[in-house]
Amino acid sequence: MTLDQLRVFVEVAERGHVTRAAETLHISQSAASAAVAALEEHYQIKLFDRVGRGIQLSETGRIFLREARAVLERASMAQSVLQDLAGSPAGPIALAASQTIATYWLPRRLAAFHLANPCVRLNVTIRNTHEVESAVADGEVSIGLVEGPTQHPAVTRIRIDHDQMVLVVAADRASAAVDQGGVVNLRALNWVIREPGSGTRRALEDLAMREGLSLEDLNIFLELPGNEAVRAAVEAGAGATIISRHVVASAIEAGRLRQIPIDLPQREYALLRHRDRHATLAQKALVAHLTGAADAGSAPQ
Repeated sequence: MTLDQLRVFVEVAERGHVTRAAETLHISQSAASAAVAALEEHYQIKLFDRVGRGIQLSETGRIFLREARAVLERASMAQSVLQDLAGSPAGPIALAASQTIATYWLPRRLAAFHLANPCVRLNVTIRNTHEVESAVADGEVSIGLVEGPTQHPAVTRIRIDHDQMVLVVAADRASAAVDQGGVVNLRALNWVIREPGSGTRRALEDLAMREGLSLEDLNIFLELPGNEAVRAAVEAGAGATIISRHVVASAIEAGRLRQIPIDLPQREYALLRHRDRHATLAQKALVAHLTGAADAGSAPQ
C-alpha cells in the first residue's frame, strides 16, 4: 500500500467517479483504476460497488476511507513540519466555509493572503455550517469558517467578523408581509428557506423561537440548498426569506426585492479549529491573517 494509492482511493471515493478523480490528480484514468484495483486485489476486498455506469463505496470502503484520510493527513502534517523547520509558510491548507462566507467574505482575503504567502496552496470547499463543523472535528479540513452556531467540544471558535440578516420579499409582494398595524406576521407568509444545518436557516429558526413559534408553525413553501437559489425564488414571488444582506443587496438596490423592517440581530462569522491538532506555520499565518480582519474592525464586503 502506497500513499499514491491512498490518494487515488480517497479522491475516487469523494468524487464517486474515476475519471474526475484522475483529472483532479493529473493522472490517467487507467492509472487511477489500476491503483484502486491493486488495493482490492492485494487485500482481497471490494472497496467500491459498480452500480450501472457509476460506483459507490462498499461498506468496507466506507470504513477504510476514514483510515485512509487519517494516514494522508499525517503524511501531510509530516511534510508541513519539515516546511516549518525551513522557516517560511508553505504547503497545503484545506479549508471549508459556509456559503455566505465563501461567496462574499472570503475571496478577497484569500487573494491578499496568497500575495503575501505564495508558497501556501489553499483548497476551499463550500458546505453548510453543520458540515463545516463536522469536517473540522473529523480532521478532514484544518480550518472552518461559519456564520452559524457550533457546539462540538473538540472545536474551538474565534470571532472574525459579523453579518446582518434581513427579511425580504419580491418588490410587488411587500404589502402582504405586514398586517394593518405594520407588524410582520410570520404565520401569514410563505417561506423559502435553506436546508437543515445552514446558518441562514438558523436565523429564521431563532426569529420564530423569539415569537414563541417553530418552523413547524410556519408555512414553509420551498426548501433550497443554496443562497442564490433562495434569492432567485423570492425574486420570482415564491415567498419571503431571511438571508444575509450581502446576498440580496444588489436585488434590493435594483428594486427586485423589498426589505421588510424587522429587528434581527447580527450574526457572528467565526473561524473553527480543532482543539488538539497541531497547527502548521502556514495554518498559523492564515489564522492570523483572517482574524486580523476582525482586529482591524473590517466589515464583510
